[in-house]
Amino acid sequence: MTSDEAAPAAGRARAPKYWGLKQRLLRMLDTLEPGTAIPTERALAMQFGASRTTVRQALADLTVEGRVRRVQGSGTFVAEPKVAQRLQLSSYTEDMQAQGREPSSRLLAVDDLPADTELAERLGIRRGETVLRVRRLRLADDEPMAVEITHLANSRFSGLRRHLRAGKSLYQTLRERYGVELGHAEETIETALAGPEEAHELGADIGMPMLLLTRHSFDTDGNPVEWVRSIYRGDRYKFVATLDRPRS
Repeated sequence: MTSDEAAPAAGRARAPKYWGLKQRLLRMLDTLEPGTAIPTERALAMQFGASRTTVRQALADLTVEGRVRRVQGSGTFVAEPKVAQRLQLSSYTEDMQAQGREPSSRLLAVDDLPADTELAERLGIRRGETVLRVRRLRLADDEPMAVEITHLANSRFSGLRRHLRAGKSLYQTLRERYGVELGHAEETIETALAGPEEAHELGADIGMPMLLLTRHSFDTDGNPVEWVRSIYRGDRYKFVATLDRPRS
């Protein structure tokens, strides 16, 4: 080997053992249909000449990335493709229906709380005014996808609680009952780890990587409407955006 060939290898960090196995498992997964059971840890260890610990690490990575799904007591299966949602100002119901998925929501809690300084500023109200906080579990084809917490000014949307308990779409209700049409929103996407509550509600492991979205929505007159914080399963969800070059 020449010195030129050796230099890159010397400058690279050595990949852990499980990394190479993970790449081999990925190639195997590409040949299998979603829902197919894959061999046990013991069988994979024998097949690839690796330790059970190495296999377990590789499968843990693949689980977090949404490539396999582990079912307690049943085994490990090839996962369905992630749900790909476009970044646009639309409701969860509209997004899922556009993908041919059956959307549904489970109302987890509806309560009132006094607005702190930050929330009051976001909703255009005075500090201490009552805010309606709505916590919902979002599902697609009965599979938990996200926990969504929405904050709205009670003074502007009196009686909204009743419509939400009836299972109506929030954006549809705002449009039909309150004459509010959303105009634009500011959205931020970050990563977060699932806490005990989110993990339980989403059927995930504590500490699993999640996608944390915050959305600040405004109506067509520029008035603030909602402040939303959502936790999406990172192993089942991805976001897609169309990018245009800025105008000069």
